[in-house]
Amino acid sequence: MTSERPQPSDGASAGGRGLHSLPLDRFNAFSDGVFAIAITLLALEIVVPPEGAALRPALRELWPDLLGYYISFSFIGGIWVTHAAMTKCMKSADSIAYGLNLVLLFFVGLLPFSTALMVKHLRGDDAGAATLIYGVNLVIASFVLTMFVLYVAREPALLLDAFDKGTLRRVAHRRWAALGLCAVALVFALPAPRVAAGLYVVVSTWLLVAPLLGLRRHRRQRRAG
Repeated sequence: MTSERPQPSDGASAGGRGLHSLPLDRFNAFSDGVFAIAITLLALEIVVPPEGAALRPALRELWPDLLGYYISFSFIGGIWVTHAAMTKCMKSADSIAYGLNLVLLFFVGLLPFSTALMVKHLRGDDAGAATLIYGVNLVIASFVLTMFVLYVAREPALLLDAFDKGTLRRVAHRRWAALGLCAVALVFALPAPRVAAGLYVVVSTWLLVAPLLGLRRHRRQRRAG
């Protein structure tokens, strides 16, 4: 009596590529969880003024905390919007995409720490070093996301068949511009940490607003077509 060998599943393809094809549902669920936790931790770092304290002076003292929250929230929000738009045009992921995503999430998860480090030392003698560490965290996270976009753009097997690769290239170009501005901010971190923090505000706001404007433009083009 001969035993029947199990047939390969539909996900397996020639050369064993299917063994490296991984589902997007777990990819997105884990990523969204990290983004949500990181933003929640940012908010928890803001200490509410105690009862009985003069409110206006206490709120003025909190401006570094609020500034750090805004920068990091905008930065993480921008990454999340780009990440969501990316995975929407993907039909699957592979081990390299998973690896790049994990590295990205590592540095996103580190942002609550580097944010707290910067805001607590922004008015002290170590403001330059703290601002530099924060900026390096931003640059690395943004760089890894750019590498993720470029990798997916070069792997047609991961993309939906009807998707325009030019869109991904435009996303990558936009992120290179933001990375350049982040690099300029790093130059100012040690000698002028508040100038660097101001540049972080510009970069984070751009990274949040630009993808939203891009999605709106894309929707208008689809309706016009």
